[in-house]
Amino acid sequence: MSAPAAQPSPITLPSGQERTLLLTLAAVQFTHVLDFMIMMPLGAPLMRDFGISPEQFSWLVAAYGLAAAALGFAGGFVLDRFDRKQALLTLFSGFGLATLACALAPTYETLLLARLAAGGFGGVAGSVVTAIVGDVIPPERRGRAMGVVMAAFPLASVAGVPFSLLLAGWFEWHAPFFFLAGLSVPVGFVTWRILPNVRLVRSPAPPLRQMREILSHRVHQRAFALAGMLVFGGGLIIPFMAPFLVANAGLAESRLPLVYLCGGACTFFTIPIMGRLADRYDKLYVLAGITVLSALSVIVLTNLPSAPLPWVLGATTLFFIGMSGRFAPTMAMVANAVEARYRGGFMSVTSSLQQGISAAANVIAGLLITRDPLTQRLDGFPTVGLVALGAFLTTLWLAARLRHLAPHAARNPSPIQAAPGPIG
Repeated sequence: MSAPAAQPSPITLPSGQERTLLLTLAAVQFTHVLDFMIMMPLGAPLMRDFGISPEQFSWLVAAYGLAAAALGFAGGFVLDRFDRKQALLTLFSGFGLATLACALAPTYETLLLARLAAGGFGGVAGSVVTAIVGDVIPPERRGRAMGVVMAAFPLASVAGVPFSLLLAGWFEWHAPFFFLAGLSVPVGFVTWRILPNVRLVRSPAPPLRQMREILSHRVHQRAFALAGMLVFGGGLIIPFMAPFLVANAGLAESRLPLVYLCGGACTFFTIPIMGRLADRYDKLYVLAGITVLSALSVIVLTNLPSAPLPWVLGATTLFFIGMSGRFAPTMAMVANAVEARYRGGFMSVTSSLQQGISAAANVIAGLLITRDPLTQRLDGFPTVGLVALGAFLTTLWLAARLRHLAPHAARNPSPIQAAPGPIG
């Protein structure tokens, strides 16, 4: 198949309405990102209350991503046959009910099933959010829009996780899930009121043929590879960053929240800046510049000796800024590369792929890192850093290959190329 031409946004929104839409989509992202993140710090009370082992708890953590990956791929067959608003509201409603089921779960088994349901609904909802950004926001502002929506990740780290942990401390582990289930009600209502009904170009092909076209398109294949490699480096380092800081850098466990607070607070401001740069300049060049920063931060972080708190916070904050900054230009390239009629299914498959590759990176890092039985220090983290550097360079190479085949994915069109479309 030939490379798709750059496609105009199907609708044009006033700037104020566009901003409100993006903030609403960011709120949807915030709730399901927080739902994923909040499980990890709840290990101690869950293992105590349910009498489960660390291995059993690890399945509670992994269930969300596994379900998101499986349902994300399945969603690729059908998502482009539904109105985006209808699809997002249905998935978000299911997510809210699944989160309520987590709060009410009386046994480990029912909690595991509820986590699978939450991951399935929440993960696919996240891919629909990304598809809506591609549908509604013109290419010349898509990088900034991705930055606004992705600001939900640091916001969940800075505000959501500490607040949820406070609730868990006051009212036991059920409270954060009750809070999230309750929060989903006003967020869902605002989404229903704000989100426009966009009449999209749909493929007349049946689902199996549609999926075959999505997977076999040369541009899509390069975009899939780029999106997958984007998360691989972070998947290697992030799960073992906190244990490394405690065991090797001498950071007290009580100071770990400061790492996420400082990193999340800074990235909340830097992610939109990276998005604006991606809208102003060639996205490949922006990605290359941020990759240099990311590479330096990984070298410092993975070789960090025992150090004072300010040095540790400086290294980790630089890492958060670099890693999060790579997403806005890269995912804007990925969204630009796909034709509108495939975007929902394509983004769902992309989300599924990223979940699977991130999980694989976690496993690979676990094989490379060992604990010294005498000193309890972690060995192998510098090696993990070198593998992550290789992933960064591969991401740049894949972005260059995508740009070569589909130049419109990286270069911003002139304003006259954007044409208004129908809105229901």
